[in-house]
Amino acid sequence: MRILIVITLIFCTTLVHGQDEKVNWLDFEQLEEALKKQPKKVMVYFYADWCAYCKKMDRSVFTKQDVIALLNDNYYTIKFNVESNDTIQFGGKTFTNKQFGKKRNPIHQIPEYLASRQNAEIELPATIILNEDFEIKKRFYRYISPTEMLSILKQN
Repeated sequence: MRILIVITLIFCTTLVHGQDEKVNWLDFEQLEEALKKQPKKVMVYFYADWCAYCKKMDRSVFTKQDVIALLNDNYYTIKFNVESNDTIQFGGKTFTNKQFGKKRNPIHQIPEYLASRQNAEIELPATIILNEDFEIKKRFYRYISPTEMLSILKQN
Protein backbone atom coordinates (compact mmCIF):
# COMPACT_ATOMS: atom_id res chain seq x y z
CA MET A 1 0.00 0.00 0.00
CA ARG A 2 2.82 2.43 0.86
CA ILE A 3 4.49 1.77 -2.49
CA LEU A 4 1.26 2.64 -4.30
CA ILE A 5 0.98 5.91 -2.36
CA VAL A 6 4.62 6.83 -3.12
CA ILE A 7 4.18 6.06 -6.83
CA THR A 8 0.98 8.13 -6.92
CA LEU A 9 2.71 11.08 -5.19
CA ILE A 10 5.64 10.94 -7.61
CA PHE A 11 3.30 10.80 -10.59
CA CYS A 12 1.21 13.74 -9.34
CA THR A 13 4.32 15.80 -8.54
CA THR A 14 5.66 15.18 -12.05
CA LEU A 15 2.35 16.23 -13.63
CA VAL A 16 2.10 19.41 -11.58
CA HIS A 17 5.75 20.31 -12.18
CA GLY A 18 5.39 19.77 -15.94
CA GLN A 19 2.38 22.07 -16.07
CA ASP A 20 4.34 24.85 -14.38
CA GLU A 21 6.95 25.00 -17.14
CA LYS A 22 7.00 28.34 -18.97
CA VAL A 23 8.77 29.80 -21.96
CA ASN A 24 12.20 31.05 -20.92
CA TRP A 25 11.79 34.63 -22.20
CA LEU A 26 14.98 36.68 -22.35
CA ASP A 27 15.51 40.38 -22.88
CA PHE A 28 17.82 41.67 -25.63
CA GLU A 29 20.78 42.17 -23.28
CA GLN A 30 20.47 38.57 -22.03
CA LEU A 31 20.16 37.38 -25.62
CA GLU A 32 23.38 39.09 -26.62
CA GLU A 33 25.27 37.38 -23.78
CA ALA A 34 23.68 34.00 -24.54
CA LEU A 35 24.55 34.23 -28.25
CA LYS A 36 28.19 34.93 -27.35
CA LYS A 37 28.33 31.79 -25.19
CA GLN A 38 26.38 29.47 -27.47
CA PRO A 39 24.88 30.34 -30.86
CA LYS A 40 21.30 29.17 -31.15
CA LYS A 41 18.22 29.98 -33.21
CA VAL A 42 16.13 32.91 -31.96
CA MET A 43 12.40 33.57 -31.91
CA VAL A 44 11.34 37.16 -31.27
CA TYR A 45 7.69 37.78 -30.44
CA PHE A 46 6.48 41.38 -30.69
CA TYR A 47 3.21 42.33 -29.00
CA ALA A 48 1.27 45.26 -27.55
CA ASP A 49 -0.95 45.34 -24.47
CA TRP A 50 -4.00 46.35 -26.56
CA CYS A 51 -3.55 43.55 -29.15
CA ALA A 52 -6.31 40.91 -28.83
CA TYR A 53 -4.52 38.33 -30.98
CA CYS A 54 -1.34 38.84 -28.95
CA LYS A 55 -3.28 38.01 -25.79
CA LYS A 56 -4.75 34.98 -27.55
CA MET A 57 -1.24 33.75 -28.45
CA ASP A 58 -0.12 34.24 -24.84
CA ARG A 59 -3.09 32.15 -23.64
CA SER A 60 -3.32 29.47 -26.30
CA VAL A 61 0.16 29.06 -27.82
CA PHE A 62 2.83 29.95 -25.27
CA THR A 63 1.13 27.83 -22.59
CA LYS A 64 1.24 24.56 -24.58
CA GLN A 65 3.84 22.22 -23.13
CA ASP A 66 5.02 20.94 -26.54
CA VAL A 67 5.54 24.53 -27.78
CA ILE A 68 7.30 25.49 -24.54
CA ALA A 69 9.59 22.44 -24.69
CA LEU A 70 10.54 23.06 -28.33
CA LEU A 71 11.23 26.75 -27.70
CA ASN A 72 13.22 26.21 -24.50
CA ASP A 73 15.29 23.39 -26.00
CA ASN A 74 16.06 24.83 -29.43
CA TYR A 75 15.64 28.61 -29.34
CA TYR A 76 16.45 31.73 -27.42
CA THR A 77 13.14 33.54 -27.03
CA ILE A 78 12.39 37.24 -26.73
CA LYS A 79 9.01 38.74 -25.91
CA PHE A 80 8.97 42.48 -26.49
CA ASN A 81 6.26 45.13 -26.18
CA VAL A 82 6.49 47.31 -29.33
CA GLU A 83 5.44 50.36 -27.29
CA SER A 84 8.19 49.94 -24.70
CA ASN A 85 10.07 53.06 -23.62
CA ASP A 86 13.19 51.09 -22.61
CA THR A 87 16.62 51.99 -23.96
CA ILE A 88 18.24 48.81 -25.26
CA GLN A 89 21.90 48.16 -25.98
CA PHE A 90 22.27 45.37 -28.53
CA GLY A 91 24.89 44.54 -31.13
CA GLY A 92 26.89 47.65 -30.29
CA LYS A 93 23.91 49.91 -31.00
CA THR A 94 21.43 51.80 -28.86
CA PHE A 95 17.72 51.40 -29.58
CA THR A 96 15.02 53.66 -28.11
CA ASN A 97 11.42 54.61 -28.69
CA LYS A 98 11.83 58.03 -30.28
CA GLN A 99 8.07 58.33 -30.80
CA PHE A 100 7.18 57.78 -27.13
CA GLY A 101 4.94 60.61 -25.92
CA LYS A 102 4.64 62.04 -29.45
CA LYS A 103 2.37 59.45 -30.99
CA ARG A 104 -0.67 57.50 -29.81
CA ASN A 105 0.87 54.05 -30.45
CA PRO A 106 4.62 54.69 -30.50
CA ILE A 107 6.74 51.91 -32.00
CA HIS A 108 10.18 51.16 -30.54
CA GLN A 109 13.20 51.01 -32.87
CA ILE A 110 13.86 47.30 -32.20
CA PRO A 111 10.61 46.05 -33.80
CA GLU A 112 11.05 48.59 -36.59
CA TYR A 113 14.50 47.11 -37.22
CA LEU A 114 13.57 43.41 -37.04
CA ALA A 115 9.93 43.39 -38.16
CA SER A 116 9.78 46.17 -40.72
CA ARG A 117 8.50 45.57 -44.24
CA GLN A 118 8.80 47.71 -47.29
CA ASN A 119 5.73 49.95 -47.75
CA ALA A 120 3.83 48.37 -44.84
CA GLU A 121 3.48 49.06 -41.14
CA ILE A 122 4.18 46.44 -38.51
CA GLU A 123 1.17 44.26 -37.77
CA LEU A 124 0.76 42.47 -34.48
CA PRO A 125 1.40 39.92 -33.30
CA ALA A 126 4.72 39.72 -35.14
CA THR A 127 6.89 36.63 -34.79
CA ILE A 128 10.40 36.67 -36.19
CA ILE A 129 12.55 33.55 -36.60
CA LEU A 130 16.31 34.01 -36.86
CA ASN A 131 19.05 31.46 -37.45
CA GLU A 132 22.16 30.89 -35.32
CA ASP A 133 23.91 33.77 -37.12
CA PHE A 134 21.04 36.14 -36.19
CA GLU A 135 19.86 36.34 -39.79
CA ILE A 136 16.11 36.65 -40.33
CA LYS A 137 14.65 33.44 -41.79
CA LYS A 138 10.89 34.03 -41.47
CA ARG A 139 8.50 36.77 -40.38
CA PHE A 140 4.85 36.28 -39.44
CA TYR A 141 2.41 39.15 -38.88
CA ARG A 142 -0.62 37.36 -37.50
CA TYR A 143 -1.94 34.95 -34.92
CA ILE A 144 -0.21 31.57 -35.16
CA SER A 145 -2.05 28.53 -33.79
CA PRO A 146 -0.22 26.07 -31.51
CA THR A 147 -0.13 23.44 -34.30
CA GLU A 148 1.25 25.90 -36.83
CA MET A 149 3.77 27.24 -34.31
CA LEU A 150 5.09 23.72 -33.75
CA SER A 151 5.43 23.23 -37.49
CA ILE A 152 7.26 26.56 -37.92
CA LEU A 153 9.66 25.83 -35.06
CA LYS A 154 10.45 22.34 -36.34
CA GLN A 155 11.13 23.60 -39.89
CA ASN A 156 13.63 26.25 -38.92
